[in-house]
Amino acid sequence: MIDYLYFFIYKFFTILAKILPRGVMDLLLKWLSKFVYRIDRKHNHIINANLNLAFGDTFSQKERDNIGERTFYNLLQTIIGFVGRERRNKAEILKCIKYKNGDILQEAITRGEKVILVTGHYSNWELLAPAISLKFNVNIVGVGRKLDSPLMDRLLKKNREQFGVEMIYRKGAIKGTIKALREGKIVGLLLDQHLGAKQGGIEVSFFNHKVLHSPIASILARSLDATLLPSYISTDDYINYIVTFYKPIKADMNIDKKVDIKNMTQAQANIMESVIRKRPGEWFWVHKRWKGFYSEIYEEVR
Repeated sequence: MIDYLYFFIYKFFTILAKILPRGVMDLLLKWLSKFVYRIDRKHNHIINANLNLAFGDTFSQKERDNIGERTFYNLLQTIIGFVGRERRNKAEILKCIKYKNGDILQEAITRGEKVILVTGHYSNWELLAPAISLKFNVNIVGVGRKLDSPLMDRLLKKNREQFGVEMIYRKGAIKGTIKALREGKIVGLLLDQHLGAKQGGIEVSFFNHKVLHSPIASILARSLDATLLPSYISTDDYINYIVTFYKPIKADMNIDKKVDIKNMTQAQANIMESVIRKRPGEWFWVHKRWKGFYSEIYEEVR
């Protein structure tokens, strides 16, 4: 039954995206964002805990509330954008996207390098892979968690694959990503969530606090001589987007392997932090990003 409930919600948003004028839809999403932020006590607390740890007293409570509301608004816009792409072609998608430093990726492709894109749940993250795949005519393999709803999982997988984006599940993902890179495909990884030490997370600094960060991109880059390329998408209006590529992170084979992997992983965290600091409202603040070392901040006071 829950499977069909998810499907109904998905189709409901699809219909709304088709029939409602953009201005009306935007007002509805903003209202929903404010409503969810106010009533969802659990995630409200997590968002504020994260903002307090990351920025201290830099922001007032009103500013933190604005970022919290924007977090949900950004998520809803990501969902609406996702369902809206079902009826759009390549030209329609690309006309709304600009690329900054795209020559970095193009040159890597031309040289035949193995490429690993690293990003996070930032802005319309679901649009990033299709935007790159369509522009640079490459196949991108993303790694994600299989949805609890088999029906929705098939639906989302089909939606992604129509724009040259393949998905592999986390279980057995290492083997799949290695195979993809050796076949000349680009691998895309979302690496902004907490990964426990038992799952392989390593300590880095993020917003001047310790976190556990996945080293998988660094390990793959060093092991397969691949180019590790940070890339993020951003927007002012959820109509027009900018995809930005950052300076590649390369392995240093002349230093100790563990040191090199830690350095590369820290470099990823540094770029992610700089992106978030510029526009904090576009990051998905609901993850317990610092729970590996500061789990107490997520405990709610009763």
